[in-house]
Amino acid sequence: MTERHSAEPAQNFHGDGAQNADTLVQLAKNQNLDDGGLRTSQILGDALALDPQHHEAQVLQERLHQMFVPRWHFPMLADTARNRAYAQAIAAKVQPGDVVLDIGCGAGLTAMLAARAGAKHVYTCEQQPLIAQAATRVIAENGLSDRITVIPKWSHEITVGTDIPERADVVISEIVDTVLLGEGALATLTHAMSALAKPNARAVPEWGTLKAQLVESSGLLDQWRPHQAEGFDLSAFHRFARVAQLTPGEFAACGLRSLGPAAELFQFDFTRPDLTPERTATDLTCAAAGTIHAVLVSFELQLAPGIQVANGMDAGGHWGRTAFLLDRAEAAAPGDRLPVTAQHDTSHLSVSANGPLIPAGEAAAATVWLNPAWRLRRPVRDGGDRTAPPPAAWSPADTGGAGLPGQPCH
Repeated sequence: MTERHSAEPAQNFHGDGAQNADTLVQLAKNQNLDDGGLRTSQILGDALALDPQHHEAQVLQERLHQMFVPRWHFPMLADTARNRAYAQAIAAKVQPGDVVLDIGCGAGLTAMLAARAGAKHVYTCEQQPLIAQAATRVIAENGLSDRITVIPKWSHEITVGTDIPERADVVISEIVDTVLLGEGALATLTHAMSALAKPNARAVPEWGTLKAQLVESSGLLDQWRPHQAEGFDLSAFHRFARVAQLTPGEFAACGLRSLGPAAELFQFDFTRPDLTPERTATDLTCAAAGTIHAVLVSFELQLAPGIQVANGMDAGGHWGRTAFLLDRAEAAAPGDRLPVTAQHDTSHLSVSANGPLIPAGEAAAATVWLNPAWRLRRPVRDGGDRTAPPPAAWSPADTGGAGLPGQPCH
């Protein structure tokens, strides 16, 4: 459906509708996109109001929307289990009279859930102007404009006393990707909980855990590392396919089979985020015989006590999955263990096999820590100084650019 925001551009032209639409399309094509596509979207909307079948206007509008509105928004909004979990968690956390900060407005759903739960006022921020504009309309059409304010800014740019009148009692966010890190959740929430929230503010979600397990899937290799095509050997190309980002459809089609239990890698406390890079080495165990093709990384996200969302082997919903492919498949028996090393820089995750398969009953070699700064540290649950400055920023450039850009959001 075409939304027309202003009739001003169309009123500047006269003649038949097709001619006016053509002129507006040319005007749209000459716009820069520094405003996040707002002006271009308005002009294309005006063109389509004059000529709803204008082919080029339709194509340009769709390209613009795909450029600035990530496609994962739509399956996420259609994920009823995820929506219900957030509704229950927000109802449990928000109390009448609370001021709520909602980070990452999207279509406005979590902000409206907070208003419905009894918040005095909800301030929801969205850095993408087109999305912020659409959310403002969604909120208005649901009769909540007097209780929800959309701030078209990145949360790091919000200041208390200017954008929001006081610090928040509750901070709500849904800014994680398939490995929790890729949307900068830790950095964003570190700033929000220290600068924009009251002491002991509540948060949704509360914490998240990353887990890893060994999986078998010939379908995964067929899709990501085909050995030949039309009789030609393609093996030299496989080095580009070390990390598989799987949509829910691809995950189902690959038929991954779990070979053992999921082991915890890292836990992140979103009420008291920590910007310390971490590294851990662990053995992943086989509980069944099979061929190890990859290490599947999944998460569990606690929104409130007893309310979780996850993207593990048996989870449904819109979440994608991330699998780290082994350089060489390993035949394994029950009880065998594969040593792996996992590292994160608070924005990216890497996982790699850390040696040959350890047969059942054989002791593991001693773990060697290359850098004490990477030691696994549990997030502080109670107490601690939330206002202390974070450590100096760490860049993927420090490891030669290594690091996995997580699948956007979901």
